[in-house]
Amino acid sequence: MPRNLLQVLTCSSALALLTACAGTSSPYPHAQEPIGDVQTMYDGKLSEKAAVSTFRNIDRLFPVRTIKAGGHPFPLPRSSQPLGPVAFDYEGKRYSLDDYVTLNRVTGLLVIKNGQVVTERYEKGNTPDTRWMSMSVAKSITSTLVGAALQDGSIKSLDDKVTHYLPALAGSGYDQATVRQVLAMRSGVKWSEKYADPTSDRRMMLKLQTEQVPGSALKFMASLPSAAPPGTRTNYSTGETQVLGQLVSAAVGKPLANYLSEKIWAPYGMQTDANWWLDGPNGNEVGGSGISATLEDYGRFGQFVLSGGKAGDKQVLPKGWMSFASATTGTDPAYGDFASMWWPAWTAASKADKAFTAAGIFGQFVYINPTQNVVIVVWQAQTKATGGEVIDDMVAFDAITKAAK
Repeated sequence: MPRNLLQVLTCSSALALLTACAGTSSPYPHAQEPIGDVQTMYDGKLSEKAAVSTFRNIDRLFPVRTIKAGGHPFPLPRSSQPLGPVAFDYEGKRYSLDDYVTLNRVTGLLVIKNGQVVTERYEKGNTPDTRWMSMSVAKSITSTLVGAALQDGSIKSLDDKVTHYLPALAGSGYDQATVRQVLAMRSGVKWSEKYADPTSDRRMMLKLQTEQVPGSALKFMASLPSAAPPGTRTNYSTGETQVLGQLVSAAVGKPLANYLSEKIWAPYGMQTDANWWLDGPNGNEVGGSGISATLEDYGRFGQFVLSGGKAGDKQVLPKGWMSFASATTGTDPAYGDFASMWWPAWTAASKADKAFTAAGIFGQFVYINPTQNVVIVVWQAQTKATGGEVIDDMVAFDAITKAAK
């Protein structure tokens, strides 16, 4: 039964019908599932079944703030030309789309071509109502909010010192770093991103998050020493995005989730409220992780980016922002080329199309190909943070893009 019809049938009065069932919502379909804990998840010790149930219930791991949707969803019409056959070679073997879905543990796949859905798949019990974790896809969303704050004048210049907006970082490793340098993860501040190492900076910040003391993440970032002069090296850092997220929040004078709702989620027309992890009760959003949203709303975010950052007639991002944000700013020896919290393409076909992607550990992607006018959203239930994929995801994206008419 179509969701819209089901919603109407559940309204029990004429008043509810007249108000489009205001205040009525179906129970979340996965709310009663048993889930794992965040430490086991980062240790890479969840079973695939536990990973699936945990990844669609991450708002049960930590307190969250709601990212409010608007009342008028941006349409995602179905294309009259569904996705054609997908076939590609990788490391000497021939693969199909079903192979990719199975081998890479894909639990959600959305492909949009020219603003129309050419395929939408849900696996492992996921549905259109499922909210799935972003992991570091949130970094690209935080980066996009920097653009919004620059456009509305809350951030005056990317070359402003970080301490102009976050004076608590004065005298720290961030003392001389600029917004631009933090956006590119080139502050020079020491950081180790090793997910499975309980002594790494990433795991230390995660431990603070589990202790649920608001503000503790920024205090931790202020305690880290400088390892290189600002602007001289790229070092992938979730902590850097925590600084960036709190900087945006301070600049705009409101929580990051509220600003995302105000600038993008509501005016662009996301269909469903989303959630964002906090560092403590009523605390700060975790700028580098912890958004949970539906597959279609991640797709709408991709469409917003593809549009150059327009919501209706309003230019939310500075013109040319996405070309800037997706351009390579440096190379991390462990992670490869990096942009301003986005990943530049790494295959020849995607590079030629100037494609780029938001990417999160455990296999989450919002891939954007401006030349082919394609958005691909992928959810995966990898059990290890990195290295679990059998097929290079961007190789699959190239083949999917080619099959989308």
